[in-house]
This record gives sequence, C-alpha cells and structure tokens, in this order.
Amino acid sequence: MTAHGPVLGVGDVAQRSGVAISTLHFYERQGLITSERSAGNQRRYRRDVLRRIAFIRVSQRVGVPLANIRTALDSLPEGRTPTKKDWARLSRMWREELDSRIRSLERLRNDLTGCMGCGCLSLRTCALQNPADALASEGAGPRLWEGDDAGS
Repeated sequence: MTAHGPVLGVGDVAQRSGVAISTLHFYERQGLITSERSAGNQRRYRRDVLRRIAFIRVSQRVGVPLANIRTALDSLPEGRTPTKKDWARLSRMWREELDSRIRSLERLRNDLTGCMGCGCLSLRTCALQNPADALASEGAGPRLWEGDDAGS
C-alpha cells in the first residue's frame, strides 16, 4: 500500500491489463508508465496504471505512434492518468492524422484490388511499379503512396 492506495504486482497488472509482462517493462522503459520498487526490489504499480495502459493500447490500436502517446501523456498535469475529457481533447488532436491514414489505407486497398488483385502481376501495367526508378527525383520512400495526391 502506498499513499495513493493499494499497489499491484507486475503479474497482477499484466493479467488485468491483458498485456505481457515484457510489454509492461517496455512501456516503463519508454516512459509511458511508472512503478515503485518494494523492499525486495520488485515492481509495484498504482492501480491507476491500468487506465493508463488502456489509454496506451487504444491509442496504439487506432494507429497513434508510441512517441505521440508519450507526448500526450507527458502533457497531463503531474503525470496523472488520462480522463474522459483528456481522451476527447487528444483524439481531436489526432483526428487529422488518423483521417490521412484512413485515406492512404483505402487507396492501398483499392489499388491492390484493382492491380495486384487481378492476378496478372504485370510489371508493365502495375500502378505500383516504378520503371528505371523514375520517382527517385521526387524523394525517398514509396512516392506513389505518400502525399495528398499520391496514387491518384
């Protein structure tokens, strides 16, 4: 027990949150969650870490990178656990990025169905192909998929 109430061991947190113990250790190394140490040097977590882990998992599930999740958590006063109001504010902030990802995924789905999905796998007519690396002058990476007008 701490000044903040009962504490949970790492196994309890893993079981209650549905994440592996190694994931909890990873989250801690990344500064996403914190633990205290017992007299026997075992990790002990405050119960509110469960909500924080849920926030991390939901954010990851919708495609928010861990670095952005950490920034969001760091923006909370005194490192507290996100509330419903916090989630609403942060999700509004991430909406544009998520909408952009959705558009990219839809474009990928539609182009793969229309091109590679046909079974021809033609390198002459495939919209994904880049003959003689003609797109190199436009920059690094998958140029047909990047940017607002990519692939159209």
